[in-house]
Amino acid sequence: MLYILSRLSSGLAIAGLLVASSVAHAQTPADSLARIRQTQTITIANREASRPFSFVDEKGQASGYSVELCQRVVERLRKDLKLPNLKAQYITVSGAERIPKIKSGEADMECGSTTNTKARQEQVSFSYTIFVAGMKILTRKNSGITDLRTITNGSIALSKGTTSEKLFNQLRDQELRTTELKSYPSNTEALKALQAGKAVAFPQDDVLLSGLLSTLPDRDQYALAGDYLSIEPYAIMVRKDDNELRSAIDKTLVELYASGEINRIYDKWFNTSSLQVPMSRLTREAFTRPAKDSGFAKVLGYTL
Repeated sequence: MLYILSRLSSGLAIAGLLVASSVAHAQTPADSLARIRQTQTITIANREASRPFSFVDEKGQASGYSVELCQRVVERLRKDLKLPNLKAQYITVSGAERIPKIKSGEADMECGSTTNTKARQEQVSFSYTIFVAGMKILTRKNSGITDLRTITNGSIALSKGTTSEKLFNQLRDQELRTTELKSYPSNTEALKALQAGKAVAFPQDDVLLSGLLSTLPDRDQYALAGDYLSIEPYAIMVRKDDNELRSAIDKTLVELYASGEINRIYDKWFNTSSLQVPMSRLTREAFTRPAKDSGFAKVLGYTL
């Protein structure tokens, strides 16, 4: 009798461990392609106002250069996975939310304006580079600010969860001792602070600043000051070690680059009546020789 009870107790313990293991596994984000096959849905994280890469348009739809590239990935998955009814659903994320949403499995890929950095590579994985930007300082033309060294007082507006926020927080104790740093939830809010005179400068990637300015009626009153403070290669972000989905993204990009179709897509978003951003040498190089180089700060001694 004791033997039977012992075996029964042991069996219940093993069953309990199996249930616990099953629950833990269920809480871990499953392989993206496996879930996509099962649900016939892929979830894309987009940004609200990262023009022209990723933004919510007048119809409330996710739109932009990065979003279009991700839509091409969805088209490829429909064919490769033989899922003609594969649906793409979108969730809008802030700069601070994008990595947590990918890591948790709430989104399968993030299609925005995210820089591939060594620090971020510890948490997520990146596709081939889709654009190369560089950080500059947005200020009013009459501010007297011409570079980093001439910001001697006032407040600097930063967008939360961005490489500019990280770099300027490092600069706080050395280069920017007489200024105040204030983080805002988004690029839009940081720009509003500059417009309202609550900030004297707003550092951010040049192309994002140009995208913001393209929507302003008084855009001529602002200027991008100084030299580049960083080199920022943008990429599509997926969960770390989500190799199958990342491979599908990379194959899609390589085909667009090799066929030259990327030039038409680029012109659609960067050469418009309100925004003209000629393709830089670094971006063209990224299309000619696809790579996954990480970004870096040009201010010596600091990191992104």
